[in-house]
Amino acid sequence: MEKNGCDARVIQMEGAKDPDEYIIKYGSEGFKRLARNAISLVEFKVKMLKEKYDLESATDKVRFLKQITKVLSEVENKIEREIYIDKISKQYDISKEAIFGEVNKQMYKNQSSKNNILSKPVHKTDQPKEEVSEAVIKRENMILYLLINHYEESIVDITSNIVKEDFRLEINQKIFDIITESKENDKDKILQVLSNIEDSMLQSQISEIMLSDYGINSVQKCIEDIIITYTKERLNNRKFDIIKELESGNLSKEEASMLEIELNNIIIELAKIK
Repeated sequence: MEKNGCDARVIQMEGAKDPDEYIIKYGSEGFKRLARNAISLVEFKVKMLKEKYDLESATDKVRFLKQITKVLSEVENKIEREIYIDKISKQYDISKEAIFGEVNKQMYKNQSSKNNILSKPVHKTDQPKEEVSEAVIKRENMILYLLINHYEESIVDITSNIVKEDFRLEINQKIFDIITESKENDKDKILQVLSNIEDSMLQSQISEIMLSDYGINSVQKCIEDIIITYTKERLNNRKFDIIKELESGNLSKEEASMLEIELNNIIIELAKIK
């Protein structure tokens, strides 16, 4: 009915097996009152899920969240979906980020199923040409997680020390671009920008980033460690490049001397970092 443009709602009726019996018992005004208090299908499904799970139990609350996101992923109107997410977040004390992340992941699964691609291998166009280690992928995802969840604390330090080209995964480069090029300046607005992305691959990656546990105890310390790691990598890469150039034997004495000075300075800088 909703897909055909109807405002379909659910009447919650107790004390009678059907509307006829209810009207006989409580009168037409009583039934009209029920109709005025009718709830949407989404609200009804959430209510039924709440009765199924013990929300005091962490395990049940996780299951509750996963089932809710399946319901929300079927809401096609973005504004309506965001209103429900905001309401459920406040009502059940679940962060909007967690709900957004799970909904985006579920929507990606739904789209994949419709396109009949779950049964055959997916060839991602943004797959790196060279193998990228799990540690590097986790580090990149952590940077994006910090920019999304701790935007105000991290944006200046991260963008002052890390550029798009530092990311090895092309998909992470795209997300980094979206965040850093956004005119928004707080976490909620950044989340809004990301939730409006229509690319299913990007949405899936954002969901993965948001739902991962990075074991962050101190945001500032985490940012500092990431910057140090990238600084060391750049210095080490330059050190090896200089050594190769010096070993090539194709340099003049002046060029070799300049590179030796640079190499010495890099070694000193690396020693300071350690």
